[in-house]
Amino acid sequence: MNPTNKYDLIVIGSGPGGRRAAIQAAKFSKKVLVIEKSERVGGVSVHTGTIPSKTLRETALNLSGWHEREFYGQSYRVKQNITAADLKNRLHMTLDHEVEVLKHQFARNAVETLNGIARFVSPKTVDVEFDDGEVEQFSAEKFIIAVGTKPYRPEEIPFDGTRIFDSDEILKIKRLPRSLTVIGGGVIGVEYATIFSALDIPITLIEARDTILDFVDKEIIAELMHELRERGVAMRLGCNIQEVQKIKNGRCKIILDNGREVRTDMILFAAGRYGATSGLNLDVLGLSPDKRGRLNVDKNTFQTDNPNIYAVGDVIGFPSLASTSMEQGRIAACHAFDELAHAPPEFFPYGIYAVPEISTIGMSEEEAKNAAIPYEVGLARFRETSRGHIMGLDSGMMKMIVSLETRKLLGVHIIGEGATELIHIGQAVLNLEGPIEYFVENTFNYPTLAEVYKIAALDVWNRLPRNT
Repeated sequence: MNPTNKYDLIVIGSGPGGRRAAIQAAKFSKKVLVIEKSERVGGVSVHTGTIPSKTLRETALNLSGWHEREFYGQSYRVKQNITAADLKNRLHMTLDHEVEVLKHQFARNAVETLNGIARFVSPKTVDVEFDDGEVEQFSAEKFIIAVGTKPYRPEEIPFDGTRIFDSDEILKIKRLPRSLTVIGGGVIGVEYATIFSALDIPITLIEARDTILDFVDKEIIAELMHELRERGVAMRLGCNIQEVQKIKNGRCKIILDNGREVRTDMILFAAGRYGATSGLNLDVLGLSPDKRGRLNVDKNTFQTDNPNIYAVGDVIGFPSLASTSMEQGRIAACHAFDELAHAPPEFFPYGIYAVPEISTIGMSEEEAKNAAIPYEVGLARFRETSRGHIMGLDSGMMKMIVSLETRKLLGVHIIGEGATELIHIGQAVLNLEGPIEYFVENTFNYPTLAEVYKIAALDVWNRLPRNT
């Protein structure tokens, strides 16, 4: 083997987890190679997942005049005839910027990158196949697998990239649908359903379970479902797909197991993703992914059952967030080279970039009940704040859960404008084990949406037993 092909660390995948792992190892003066199968670095997060969907959301809200409709009426538009090209123009600019930033980070930290498909031949060696079919071998003392996921595509769904899309393909649509049916009530499905709904496209959401986003506090989900029904989103919950057909006039028909039919212009199938591990030849490592292609790791070090191999990001399953993937990558690199690393935090914010946004941290009310923790709840509506009126917000709420015994914050759950930003105040207090009095006794900028913390805290505080 060419001596130049030997590294301290090889990272397979350049998404959030792989990127952070590579740069952290380079900070330890290690020789690092990142192998990326796509033409450009960034992984699913940059090209088909986190960044594209959030850019699409922002563009849709801006062009539709969504934020101004409370003042100027539901017919208000910034641009009257929004096209798929309008949405994609901003998307391409954003993605190009993200790729350039990442390439600069790699170059600045002397991280080498390679475009090719990696396949393990031993615990310390991979073959890399290039676009021209040539294969070259590379070795390292440690590997970090950060290959991400790919959409689940059941054989009975006739995907065609024209009328029926998976969650990666939807970004390539050439025209906006006259109507859209989203199959899957998870994070991806709900995000896209609400984004297209904000463009005044009729939406049907189909979910096999009786609820959507079932890991989120039920009161927050009830608020979301109420808003979606107000916007005319049709929800078919507790329904399984029996058949999907392409019918005349370029339309589709979905037959449900309860006998109902849904006719639609386009379909987005967003019911699950699989770890992209099938081509890695994991057998030579003694590793066996689960039925969804995910790898099992130690939750503190992210080491697999093979001591040379670590795995981070969506390929290890929940929570499958770009933010947590980055931290996993950094921690894994630290452990791989026996450097000091803290344990992953118990509580981290979960952001759902639907319309409206949802963000949550800590215990839900259901979890507090199941743990038999005495608690009290405080609620605050965005419309109760002056800032909410200034912004024209008619909806949005915060739910705060507080321990009756310790008076400490147990959880914060927000739905509404800026939820994913507001959650970080609750994150700090929760992880520092702060009491409810923090919010009651401190001053917040006025007018801001952050005032909902004080309103919700006072709602709780007024019902707490007084210390005698």
